[in-house]
Amino acid sequence: MKKIALLLFFFSFAAQAQFRINGIVKDASTKKVLPFATVSIGKISAITDVDGKFGINSKDSIAILNISYIGFYKTGVAVNNPKKFYTVFLEPEIGNLDEVAVSNKNPALEIIRKTIRNKTANDPEKKASSFEFKAYNKLIITANPDSVSGSIDSIFVRRNGIQKLKKIDSSDYKFKKVIKNQHLFQTEKVSEYEFADKTLKETVLATKMAGFKHPIYEIMAFNLQSFSVYDNRYELFETKYNSPISDDSYNDYNFKLLDSTTIDNRKVYMIYFKNRLKRKAAGLEGMLFIDSRNFAIAKAIMRIKGVLDISGTHEFTYLEKENLWFPTNKNFKVVKGKNSQDIHFLGETLKFDTEDNNQNVPRQRFASDFTYVLSETNYFDIQYNNPIKVRNPFISIEVKDDAENKPESFWNKFRKDSLDVRSRKTYFALDSIVGKERIETRLFQGRKLLNGYVPFGQFDLALRSLLSYNNYEGFRVGIGGRTNEKFSRKYKIEGYTAYGTKDGNFKYNLSFSTRIGKFSSSWIGLSYTDDLREIASTSFAIDPKGFKLYDPRPINLSTFYGYQSWKIFLETKIIPKTESIWQLDYSTVEPKFSYIFNYNDASYQSYTITIAQAALQWNPFSDYMQTPYGRLEVKKRFPRFTFQFTQALPKILANDFVFSKLDFRTEYEKNFMNGQKTTLLLEAGYAYGDVPLTHLYNISPNNLNKNGLLQRITIGGRNSFETMFFNEFFSSKYAFIQMKHAFPRIPIIGNIKPSPVFVTRIAYGGLEKPEQHSGIDYKTLENGYYESGIEINQIYSVLGLSAFYRYGGNQLPRFEDNIAIKLTFVLNLGI
Repeated sequence: MKKIALLLFFFSFAAQAQFRINGIVKDASTKKVLPFATVSIGKISAITDVDGKFGINSKDSIAILNISYIGFYKTGVAVNNPKKFYTVFLEPEIGNLDEVAVSNKNPALEIIRKTIRNKTANDPEKKASSFEFKAYNKLIITANPDSVSGSIDSIFVRRNGIQKLKKIDSSDYKFKKVIKNQHLFQTEKVSEYEFADKTLKETVLATKMAGFKHPIYEIMAFNLQSFSVYDNRYELFETKYNSPISDDSYNDYNFKLLDSTTIDNRKVYMIYFKNRLKRKAAGLEGMLFIDSRNFAIAKAIMRIKGVLDISGTHEFTYLEKENLWFPTNKNFKVVKGKNSQDIHFLGETLKFDTEDNNQNVPRQRFASDFTYVLSETNYFDIQYNNPIKVRNPFISIEVKDDAENKPESFWNKFRKDSLDVRSRKTYFALDSIVGKERIETRLFQGRKLLNGYVPFGQFDLALRSLLSYNNYEGFRVGIGGRTNEKFSRKYKIEGYTAYGTKDGNFKYNLSFSTRIGKFSSSWIGLSYTDDLREIASTSFAIDPKGFKLYDPRPINLSTFYGYQSWKIFLETKIIPKTESIWQLDYSTVEPKFSYIFNYNDASYQSYTITIAQAALQWNPFSDYMQTPYGRLEVKKRFPRFTFQFTQALPKILANDFVFSKLDFRTEYEKNFMNGQKTTLLLEAGYAYGDVPLTHLYNISPNNLNKNGLLQRITIGGRNSFETMFFNEFFSSKYAFIQMKHAFPRIPIIGNIKPSPVFVTRIAYGGLEKPEQHSGIDYKTLENGYYESGIEINQIYSVLGLSAFYRYGGNQLPRFEDNIAIKLTFVLNLGI
């Protein structure tokens, strides 16, 4: 969601320096580009990027460019206005090249080894007991007006051999007119950072986002680049890469000593690094400036070039008293890269060049070709090794309640430079445009829609309540929803009503809750429900009741129990990095199938159950943001753990049975840089005491009880046993593990690019007191249950095909009964 939000601004929102020169530096003998050559005009200097390209600005007119590179003769190039782009060729110094060629030892590699050995001594987060500083960040989405021609084009079409005017294209003209006066998007932030006890926390003191009354917190939490360059895994645009100074970096990168220079009057080596793999997206490329005495990082440039061209720069200042380089500036930039094909994104087509720079017919340029994202952060008021107590350290980012309402005098105090004319106009212009185009409202609605709600004034309509189907109710039609923030941020009313066309009954729910803790997002409430539930289903009360565009498994269900339930509940995030629900539930239960529960010489066809339940989800590795409106999980990390304890209360509100249930789940997910993904799911449950079948476990079967293989073809579930028949097994204790490994999509022909996923599922279980259950046939899982298969997802659009095979102790005699073929439905929204 965060990445979509930023990219949406990047591509959809449609250099103030007086003089700017762009160019590229190449080797005169090989015609190859020279990355990280030095380009200077007087005291102003720039460094070419990994493609040898540069851009340099000056307030004064530019007469000559000086270009230097180790092993090459220094060159001066006269500047002729109005020429804006220069190709510079440097002649190699033959003697220097011979000297490098005969050397049998790479000096850069030795410098990198010493840098790695000294990481602990040079990393501020390892060397310091504490530190604190303030930071000013400004992020803009903009373009250089000089890059856009601003012409008005006439587009012709040929009909019957005659060219005819189709339309006048003035998009470039309009685009240049806009960016000459303002940026496309702009946001500012002032923060205070505190580090102690190995925890770094950001407190946002002020925030301002052009065009929006309230900031988009997902963008504020977006991790554009790592704070530390010493981490073994360096993060750039929400993706982690092996660092060039990680302990095993020699396996992934080649290093080259380019030159030496001075920073803060200390000699530093300039080390160029490049990943060894041919794929450009597999690793970083860039430059490290390394102190020649203590081998600390004095400056770092990290870059990834692919569909997007992403670079991150870190600058440091030398604290002589501590013998430490401390960060003072971070710079992040995203421009469009190159790709062999266009990308369809959120209804827009993004055009790309091919990797061949010598293509004969260049394509038409679009506004997004010139647009870039630029984020710059300046650190100041640095305090080192002072006693610091970080409040609520489990929260990574805390936004102050008054952060959105700071006066201009506050901003002027913390801005490094005053806003230029374009920046000032951006706030006024976007406030008007966003209001006129209802962008904030549409974004608000879009976020609701992704969570399964459509807002109507003070009420959000729940899409999941509108229509569904199962074999017992037939078509289930209804309406439901909840009040939203426009109604109240302190009180909430939820409910639904539904009607089953096959069973002919109404179901309904009504819930009222009030917030009792703003910081902990704590709500207490009361609800009443009259509805159906699948028998023996494993459910965690903490799971969000999210909207699924299509949930195939319930279609085949036919065995339910009805319940009428009064519930008192408390939802809270008061325990660090957790969400929890504590509830007391009084229910009358009526199985909707042939079943009798035998207990104390009595037979029960319906019964009353009063339970106390505590459900808790613990995400110890995730990052959280505290906003004025509640707590958000802004970085989802794995593993994640869910616990639930259920206790039927004896002699409370006419409770019929006494039993207990312990449920546990853990999830793990690992994404690989080559596009592969591994997921693991482990669930276990134990119910003990006198437990009716309705409240036991069925291990999520998803196979129809029909003889023919083709008759059993339905749509596969996400975490269900595709070869297990409905109501085939019941357990009072079980353990279930699912392993999935997804490979990158395989291009076959045209738009057919299936995504293969290998899946294995294993379950063990058992049933205590089987004599208590009569009226239904079933088996138990003492011999285990195994199935493996492959999903070929997204063969055509969202549809695919899967096949699974059942084996082990519960394998069936007929071969075809062990096979399940399913359609798959995968909708990838990119979130």
